[in-house]
Amino acid sequence: MTDTGRLVDALATRFNDKVRENIPLAPYTSARIGGPADVLITVDSADELSQVISVLWEANADYFLLGGGSNVLISDKGVRGITVLNHAKTVRFEINDQPRVWAESGVVLSNLANRCAPKGLSGLEWAATVPGTVGGAIYGNAGAFGGDIAGNLIWAEMLTMSGREKWPVEKMGYGYRTSILKRREIKAIVLSCELTLKNATKEEVPVKIEGFVKQRKTTQPPGASMGSMFKNPTGDFAGRLIEAAGLKGARIGKAEISPLHGNFFINPGKTQASDIRALIELARKTVKDKFGIELELEIELIGEWDV
Repeated sequence: MTDTGRLVDALATRFNDKVRENIPLAPYTSARIGGPADVLITVDSADELSQVISVLWEANADYFLLGGGSNVLISDKGVRGITVLNHAKTVRFEINDQPRVWAESGVVLSNLANRCAPKGLSGLEWAATVPGTVGGAIYGNAGAFGGDIAGNLIWAEMLTMSGREKWPVEKMGYGYRTSILKRREIKAIVLSCELTLKNATKEEVPVKIEGFVKQRKTTQPPGASMGSMFKNPTGDFAGRLIEAAGLKGARIGKAEISPLHGNFFINPGKTQASDIRALIELARKTVKDKFGIELELEIELIGEWDV
């Protein structure tokens, strides 16, 4: 039996039916694209997440941590090793003169923002249409409509090789859609966090959220996508460059660059990851040739690729 086989058996013994083999990952991604995970293990709490990752680190095993499945393109061949699906979703509000919310890293960020509304808690309205989880937002400094997670984060509970640690926001090394984690400057994962909020009214917050929802619908396409494909270059917008390059509506296979917004690549149904990847390369080459600008991916390519 291989070491991987022994590891899977050990995980199955400890976590029972949470461990499954050869599971398609497309249903767990916002783009609905991706091949199978060799092994998929679902965790339902920060404690379980810490336990599983600690076992994987001790075994020096290959793994991929999957949250809401946005901002990733999983290859058609899928993901080798262990994929950990983060369903740690406990939330606790602290409502006082300085309100805040504690959330586990598998909480869907948009759901958390919408849960603030009936409590009259402001500060996360910008996140009400942002896909993905709290952990993914902390990892990539997710943002929209002038807000970002760096502006809300008080501290994050991290699992490092030294154990569980509480990091203040200053330690995250945040920049535009990046962090110390995304730059791979340290080996750590997000377990939970505390976010700052503001007191408002139960009438005021939903109005702000609805305004952002309407704005999102008029500027960004519906349907299955990974979110914004490229980071905006300094002083410009990736979507504008792609549109100026004449690529809005371009197709390869079933994959399409949205006719509404050039920085969104759409899966209208049964799209191959390889076709999205080909569109990515087409957009990068065309924008580079026409404008001399290198587009940098905001999403991450996950899994086994030919190139």
